[in-house]
Amino acid sequence: MSDALTVVVLLLVAGSATAAVAQRDPARQALVLSFLGVLLATLFTVFQAPDVGLSQLAVGSVLTPLLIMLSVRKVRRRARSEEGTE
Repeated sequence: MSDALTVVVLLLVAGSATAAVAQRDPARQALVLSFLGVLLATLFTVFQAPDVGLSQLAVGSVLTPLLIMLSVRKVRRRARSEEGTE
């Protein structure tokens, strides 16, 4: 059971990492990256490293995508304001 679960989670991680790279829109990339963080946290838990899994859950699933989304929002807002002044 554990080997099958490991293979499934590894395939899901590979698929979501590929999807994150394939996305063109940074906002969608951040959402896929958040999903990838959840899968990596699951993978670490399957590999019996729950402390690393919890860290990955906090940083990879919440903080990093949040910072990316805030950065994208600020860049888009600045671009709109520069278009309005020209």
